[in-house]
Amino acid sequence: MNVKLIAHTAFPETVVAAAAKLCYSHTGAMDLMDGLTEEKAGSFVEMLSQIGHESPSEHASFTFAIEGVSRSLLAQITRHRLASFSVQSQRYVKLTDFEYITPPEIAALPEAHFLFDKTMQDCVEAYRKLSEMLEEKHYAAFLAEGFDEKEARKRAEKKAIEDARFVLPNASETKMVMTMNARELLHFFRLRCCSRAQWEIRALAKAMVAEVYPVSPALFAKAGPSCVAGNCPEGKMTCGRMQEVRAEYAALKENAGSK
Repeated sequence: MNVKLIAHTAFPETVVAAAAKLCYSHTGAMDLMDGLTEEKAGSFVEMLSQIGHESPSEHASFTFAIEGVSRSLLAQITRHRLASFSVQSQRYVKLTDFEYITPPEIAALPEAHFLFDKTMQDCVEAYRKLSEMLEEKHYAAFLAEGFDEKEARKRAEKKAIEDARFVLPNASETKMVMTMNARELLHFFRLRCCSRAQWEIRALAKAMVAEVYPVSPALFAKAGPSCVAGNCPEGKMTCGRMQEVRAEYAALKENAGSK
């Protein structure tokens, strides 16, 4: 898995503080940035966090490049609707080098790992054969419609992989660019950094915390699962490791901030 913050709102804490400033003062919208130093912006953002005023943080957005994750993760992360996604298409991009994600529990068991790898190879071989069969069928049809050989081949390949991709497994590796605003990111972290979240999306969320914290430490001071900043909401399903998790995320932010 590779995660990289590739773009974000310039001076995110200042932008958030300026937006919030409008809510609490007579300052005109055109004068919001006047006298708003980086230090003052950080203090303002901390105050907003303490009183639970979250809407100003929607004015700061963060864009991530993500690769080495599964289509299974894609199905989970797109449930977060207040985000923008651009995902490598299996319809337009023909599979050449087949990469897939192996769950750690499967990798730890040799017999299971062998079966898993064999299944992945069977899937990609089926994809290859189906692509070839369908491409030849469509190629002949496009030639009959009057397309030249080059155009007929191009169209046939695209149409073939549209259907051949149906045999590809959830483990298939995918790549995406994702953008979220700071408020949605904090919500995402509360849910997906939790010990009860599925292992892959939890690893992604943790890596994202490490990316955004150095850029905006005041905005993401409480980033992490719910228990980092408050009580565990899981009730009887709690992992019971609240102090350990808090220490884990404190160390993560300290290491990220020192880079």
